[in-house]
Amino acid sequence: MSRIGKLPVHLPKGVTMSINGNVVTVKGPKGELKQEVNPNISVSIEGDVCHVTRPNDEREMRAMHGLYRALIHNMVVGVSEGYKKTLELVGVGYRANATGQVLELSLGYTHAIYMGLAPEIKVQTVSERNQNPLIILESCDKQLLGQVCAKIRSFRMPEPYKGKGVKFQGEYIRRKAGKTAGK
Repeated sequence: MSRIGKLPVHLPKGVTMSINGNVVTVKGPKGELKQEVNPNISVSIEGDVCHVTRPNDEREMRAMHGLYRALIHNMVVGVSEGYKKTLELVGVGYRANATGQVLELSLGYTHAIYMGLAPEIKVQTVSERNQNPLIILESCDKQLLGQVCAKIRSFRMPEPYKGKGVKFQGEYIRRKAGKTAGK
């Protein structure tokens, strides 16, 4: 039995879950999320607890069992508490500015980068004197939030020599030694 798959998903107050065919819908104070589940995996709701079960012990079913339980758990946590990620811009002249759902980034290129964000994501930028600018992203959808963070980070990956680039707050960047002068 899958260690993750066999764990029940507890629904907190204010969160409702419904199953229509093989689509699981979770509604809560932060929003509504839907996830299509493989027809072989069965999802059942008993009171405020959700159970995910599999029909047999084939390798593919074991993998899907844990996967769908984790996805459902992430949806429940997302609509009840939400997810938050903070990106830090390290580098001279690197700036970020949010106007509505458009994020403007100045990352040392000759042009500014404008990125339109999905309506499910709330963005906030913080620029304090003598501190690196921060981009704070919040959403109820963990997958979408991670995808957007990865896209922003891909515009200027942290480099190992000076540590410049877009990184997650608290992330450790392994540093390399530069060239040494000969003789």
